[in-house]
Amino acid sequence: MGNCCSDEPGGRAAVGGAASSQSNTAGGGPNDAVDFFLTSRGYRGLFSQIELSISASHLRDRDVLSKSDPMAVVYTKGRDGALQELSRTEVLLNSLNPKWITKLMVTYHFEVVQTLVFRVYDVDTQFHNVDVKMLKLDEQQFLGEATCTLSQIVTKSDRLLTLDLVRKDESSGSNRPRNLGALTVYAEETVSSKTTTELVLRCSDLESRDLFSKSDPFLVISKIVESGIPIPICRTEVLKNDLNPAWKPVLLNIQQVGSKDSPLVVECFNFNSNGKHDLLGIVRKSIADLEKLHSVGQGEHLFLPTAVGHNQNKVLKSRLFVDKFSESVQHTFLDYLSGGCELNFMVAIDFTASNGNPRLPDSLHYIDPSGRPNAYQRAIFEVGEVLQFYDSDKRFPAWGFGARPIDGPVSHCFNLNGSSNYCEVEGIPGIMTAYSSALFNVSLAGPTLFGPVISTAAQIAGQSLADNHQKYFVLLIITDGVITDLQETKDALVKASDLPLSILIVGVGGADFKEMEILDADKGERLESTTGRVASRDIVQFVPLRDVQSGEISVVQSLLAELPSQFLTYMRTRNIHPKT
Repeated sequence: MGNCCSDEPGGRAAVGGAASSQSNTAGGGPNDAVDFFLTSRGYRGLFSQIELSISASHLRDRDVLSKSDPMAVVYTKGRDGALQELSRTEVLLNSLNPKWITKLMVTYHFEVVQTLVFRVYDVDTQFHNVDVKMLKLDEQQFLGEATCTLSQIVTKSDRLLTLDLVRKDESSGSNRPRNLGALTVYAEETVSSKTTTELVLRCSDLESRDLFSKSDPFLVISKIVESGIPIPICRTEVLKNDLNPAWKPVLLNIQQVGSKDSPLVVECFNFNSNGKHDLLGIVRKSIADLEKLHSVGQGEHLFLPTAVGHNQNKVLKSRLFVDKFSESVQHTFLDYLSGGCELNFMVAIDFTASNGNPRLPDSLHYIDPSGRPNAYQRAIFEVGEVLQFYDSDKRFPAWGFGARPIDGPVSHCFNLNGSSNYCEVEGIPGIMTAYSSALFNVSLAGPTLFGPVISTAAQIAGQSLADNHQKYFVLLIITDGVITDLQETKDALVKASDLPLSILIVGVGGADFKEMEILDADKGERLESTTGRVASRDIVQFVPLRDVQSGEISVVQSLLAELPSQFLTYMRTRNIHPKT
């Protein structure tokens, strides 16, 4: 944790303390130092626990002397088409309209397309006394299956989705599917996902590590992931010259932690301006354990890990107290979706000459006849396939920049579809088609300017806000090079930071993208305009596109994982509540 703060003033600022606590209460404000620490280690995003209830209607009757005895089996479907079983319901006897009691818990990840497959079986009478987990499915009669994404369910206003049951060979698409009944899925976000815990922590009898003064303590609270690695999620302010510190309130969101029983590590450090902070002691407790400490009014002794080979840790005189423990429920990302809020996807593509001649295979814009997507197509698809489920009409504004349309000057924001009147295209296929056509209808030029497309996107977001629409916009900019209007881009971003807008910048090719990292304020330095105005929040995320190994989440999708947090920051700081 020594590198969380780069300097002493930054380290002494309240990170997760009172100032941050207030912003979190109002708007879930970001903890910049911790955000940078997490991001630098590849940890992103929040998650929500979703409880699925399943029912079916008008099932086909496969039994001769009675009705079918149905059971539902739920799978996740990977990108490679492989199915992984998640859960089975109980068997309901003699029912063609079953409403199963067994609930399925699923972790919702915004950044991933989570495909669910539901299969319904008629369980033979001879197996009624067998545990459902032990049933061999090939010995049961198949009644039908249905497929959907989790996003399709949670974006419904009532979180209720009804699907036709079809045969296995018809689920991928058939002109004449048989009528095998219907399956209905209801999604409910668990209350724990909405719970925020406020803690006031205090230590006593800390060890003094400074020569001429007392220690300058601060706390770091980390969650333990499956691999056993601690991931920091919250940090207090630094208290100077204090061996019995009482820190300002900190907030822990269950979405960050996982559950009240998830293991946490509370580390107490002595602050050093060189970044090499001294460990003063550790406590390992869950949120539930911290609640117990508060209820009994007792402190927990800190300990220091001993050298490798020693079985027992060194227990210290120092103790950690929980002076306040309170829980509250906040509106979540899914609450806004249920209220009808939409995410609107927009895309801007770099057509500058540095991409290379599109007709040559070494060009970043080369369209491979074999169908293998280029870097631009990959980025469009990976972002679009996720966001499309959150936009009801699936009409996406699409622009190009840095090219010269036929018989015209260089344009830094032109409609990708070639129209002079409207910028929208139909769905992700529409973006792909417009992109391919534009490559043959414009001449690649330059320079690389972001300001015009950002201002155009901001204008759309601003108009939506003025019309009192509950929408949030996501602009994807795909580029191969260094921008030449850095300050103008900063000005546009600072202005746009007050709007319902986030910007994803994906770098393709091997250019130097250092200036892009300046626009992405993950390191805690907010953008400043030429007039001295500072951005109200960080709305830019940048990543260079790279190949990923099989089974890994793409870097583009890892960027998307941060969108719900940016969305909530905007909504909460402006006291915008979900529509009911």
